[in-house]
Amino acid sequence: MTEASGVRADERAAEQPTVLVTGGSRGLGLALCRRYAARGARVALCGRDEVALERARLELAALGAHVLALACDVADPTAVRQLVAAVEERLGAVDVLVNNAAVMTVGPASLQGVAEMERLMDVAFWGAVHATFEVLPAMRARGSGTIVNVTSIGGRVSTPHLIAYNAAKAAFLSFSEGLAAEERREGIHVLTVIPGFIRTGSEVRVRVVGDEEAERRWFEPGARLPLLAVRPDRAARRIVDAAERGRRALVLTPLAQVVSRTAALSPTLTGLVLDGVNRLLPPPPPPA
Repeated sequence: MTEASGVRADERAAEQPTVLVTGGSRGLGLALCRRYAARGARVALCGRDEVALERARLELAALGAHVLALACDVADPTAVRQLVAAVEERLGAVDVLVNNAAVMTVGPASLQGVAEMERLMDVAFWGAVHATFEVLPAMRARGSGTIVNVTSIGGRVSTPHLIAYNAAKAAFLSFSEGLAAEERREGIHVLTVIPGFIRTGSEVRVRVVGDEEAERRWFEPGARLPLLAVRPDRAARRIVDAAERGRRALVLTPLAQVVSRTAALSPTLTGLVLDGVNRLLPPPPPPA
């Protein structure tokens, strides 16, 4: 873990909670940082791209925020431990942890393979687990704290060609819901966020296996269409409001709500729809 930039707080005001956002240098993560900064929080953010981190830090600092930007790979438990220690030293104990870091791969599962499954699990699932267990002891000791877990509708309904991502998010979603029940009596609030597509522009950075042109032809429009995707600033506003109101779950986007309800009420219909979707997607190449 390397430090991109930050400011040391002389004293931590009680009305200025410390918020740590993983994957906070762009997209939804950055929108959440903006939202918390606007509400007077001390904001720490991490990511792997130091250039993007510095850009985010400068933007947040220009808003008058106390901000700390740190480069960290959340898949590395040692790096996460160092991250949380640095935040505690510079900004104070973490009051709000937002587990937002994730990576995505698009393409047939047969081409993604075990290694890709492990890579996505390391970031989207284990990264959240590492961060959560680093902040939990202090939260339990003071009997308060908030953990916001950004999962995915793919954790409820696994669409073809996103299986590695969906599997990681399903594990994360299950972890989050169980954690909410266990930690409530400790005074810790856990919010599980279940979004569909969010218009962050991150679709251009996803890893694609198989026929890249054909895969991007279906995936990128879906991540951009207003009817299917929500703006990151709107998503951030709803997430922060839900966390402050003590909600246990938040399903973002109308499509995600429909998919979630349909899957719960009619698994058979959901399976038939997914079969139809798969027939429309690019097939894997024939064996060599």
